[in-house]
Amino acid sequence: MTVPAFPSVSALHAAYAAGLSPEAVVAETYRRIAAADDPGIFLALVPEAELRAAARALGSFDPETKPLWGVPFAVKDNVDVAGLPTTAACPDFAFTPQASAPAVERLLAAGALLIGKTNLDQFATGLVGVRTPYPVPRNAIDPAVVPGGSSSGSAVAVARGLVGFSLGTDTAGSGRVPAGLNNIVGLKPSLGSVSSRGVVPACRTLDTLSVFAGTVAEADAVYRVMAGYDAEDPYSRSLPLPPRPGALPPGLRVGVPDAAGRIFGGDPQSESAFDASLADLRAVLGGEATAIDLAPFFAVAQLLYAGPWVAERYQAIRGFIEARPDSLHPTTRAIIGAANAHSAADAFAGLYRLAELRRATEAVWQGIDVLVVPTYPRPRRVAELDADPIGPNSELGTYTNFVNLLDLCALAVPGRPRADGFPSGVTLIAPRGADGLIAELGARLHAAAGATLGASGVAVPAEATPRADRAGAGEIEIAVVGAHLSGLPLNGELTGRGARFLRAVATRPDYRLHALPGGPPARPGLIRVDPGAGGAIATEVWALPPAGFGSFVAGVPSPLAIGTLALADGTSPKGFLVEAAGLAGARDITAFGGWRRYLSEVP
Repeated sequence: MTVPAFPSVSALHAAYAAGLSPEAVVAETYRRIAAADDPGIFLALVPEAELRAAARALGSFDPETKPLWGVPFAVKDNVDVAGLPTTAACPDFAFTPQASAPAVERLLAAGALLIGKTNLDQFATGLVGVRTPYPVPRNAIDPAVVPGGSSSGSAVAVARGLVGFSLGTDTAGSGRVPAGLNNIVGLKPSLGSVSSRGVVPACRTLDTLSVFAGTVAEADAVYRVMAGYDAEDPYSRSLPLPPRPGALPPGLRVGVPDAAGRIFGGDPQSESAFDASLADLRAVLGGEATAIDLAPFFAVAQLLYAGPWVAERYQAIRGFIEARPDSLHPTTRAIIGAANAHSAADAFAGLYRLAELRRATEAVWQGIDVLVVPTYPRPRRVAELDADPIGPNSELGTYTNFVNLLDLCALAVPGRPRADGFPSGVTLIAPRGADGLIAELGARLHAAAGATLGASGVAVPAEATPRADRAGAGEIEIAVVGAHLSGLPLNGELTGRGARFLRAVATRPDYRLHALPGGPPARPGLIRVDPGAGGAIATEVWALPPAGFGSFVAGVPSPLAIGTLALADGTSPKGFLVEAAGLAGARDITAFGGWRRYLSEVP
């Protein structure tokens, strides 16, 4: 039994089930690392004998209780691993922690095998991946192109098939730009959903651990293993983490950059590749996306380095940079040292400006659920940085720098390649807590692109099972028929409570639908009648966690109520009904078959 060319969770688990041993995987991993002949990827490796012992200690194959059983992974070297030095790519800063970061501990407990620590832009300051005193990791697709940063080594290790997944960090795009440049998936979770304890901070208020993997499903699975509230991390948040939806909601609203927001640095190949990915998006959606003015988002991005947030990077290593400034990479020192130009008053001015811009972007999210942008404008070559170490880096952050400042989640996936074959990915962005939704859409776009996994040449595998269209353990189904439908004004009352879409299904023909007086928003009322005396009314069924269900139901106003609906698929979820007294002055719209059709056909 041979080790899969790309050691993904699914491929390895299939091989383990057929008799492959984890010790053989460990041996092959170290062989591949040596054969890669790229000394810039890893800064420290776990001794092979030690990892063989860890592989033996896993015992019998057990993917149920240990979902990452036997999967090799790597960790960016600004994340603590007990017994391995944490350098943040600065040798004079190095220390050896006694404990691993909680996120790493969760992955190890899930059966993953830690290979080592990977290279990065020093102190996670950069998007190019070359600001390191160590050898620079080589881009897995084209060594002349920058590998992307700051999580350069983590991305290249996955793209070259050395590990099944890896951890990066993401403050300004470090978990997305390297993914796009190396033809893999980069997941940047909602801030606070993963503990950042044990991470050398860049901007502590904005930092999050990120995941690199070959597919969306595997990145999502790794994320859900390491996510969780950490009371010892002051920036940890208890956020709902619903699984991926059962399907894409019928009313999903997707935004794309308008003409002014299409920035490719004059590179027609990158622009054409993005347009090809947009064609895939239209096919997946079954309709057009909405052009969005990104001006307020770009204005937010300017604050990250041109504003006082650079002072947060200074504060993160203040004692070290003041005591040993010459220990820093020259470009890193110049960037972080610019904090001295900002005053405390500037910091408050920046916060005020961010609040203004956040309010402007909130208006955009009233009209869309997901924003799809290029992951980066165009690939930049290593040689270009000799003449200009700052400009190409800034350009690479065009579509990433604003995300964490606005408390959004994001997912970078490979899209249609450029005409020269180099990857050109897209990034899906959505409000905090929508991680599952962008994973569902991202997986479909990745499959449509016909891409391969990193530099391996292995085709993106079809997902083994469809997403569940029934509520899982710890979820309650609720059917909605009106303003809470996807894409309509009150849907946020569901998604904000961690709801996920399950299925679109009609009721049995035992209901009548009425347009109720009043509003805004306009609302319908569904009432049960004798069997067969009504019509089949379109519904959407969503799943809510119990706490979210309770708070949602508590806010349902009279004359609406929550009862039990009888649906055509034989299920009986909770759902909206209307009291008979509430039908005074209402219009019977049963003939339309549903609220969405009524809105589209009636002025």
